[in-house]
Amino acid sequence: MKAKKAAFYGLFLALALVAGYVERLIPFNPGVPGIKMGLANIVTMVLLYCVGWRGALVVSTARILLGGILFGSGFAMVYSAAGAGLSILVMILLKKTGLFGCTGVSLAGGVAHNLGQILVAMAVLETRSLIWYLPVLVLSGTLAGLMVGFLSGWLTLRLDPVIRREFGEIIP
Repeated sequence: MKAKKAAFYGLFLALALVAGYVERLIPFNPGVPGIKMGLANIVTMVLLYCVGWRGALVVSTARILLGGILFGSGFAMVYSAAGAGLSILVMILLKKTGLFGCTGVSLAGGVAHNLGQILVAMAVLETRSLIWYLPVLVLSGTLAGLMVGFLSGWLTLRLDPVIRREFGEIIP
């Protein structure tokens, strides 16, 4: 049972890492630093809705650590951790209310991710002047959150029955 659970979460961790890596390969340059599509967040959202917050949190944390080691730097890991930490907290809380669907939860998570990153940047660089950058990041977080939310909702509808059938005994 433990091996099946480890394989299950390992599969989702691998999917998240590959999605993050593929995103780096896509020539997406909106002209503003720090804007990303957030493809790896699709995995987090599917886990949040199909498995629950604990699984989403574990895989998201492992993805940030491993992704930072494999593809990034220490600073990139700090910014990712701040953004993802605030994002997953907001998404968990909003999902628990039952007032928002997958797209709304993802949108709020995208904006929270960018807010977390800008707050860390302001602390690291010891300047408040970066706050002017927040509207740009809120807009990009909104757009990315909508895209991730739509795709996550579509995937969740199709994957949830399969996950429950194949792995129901190992997930809460």
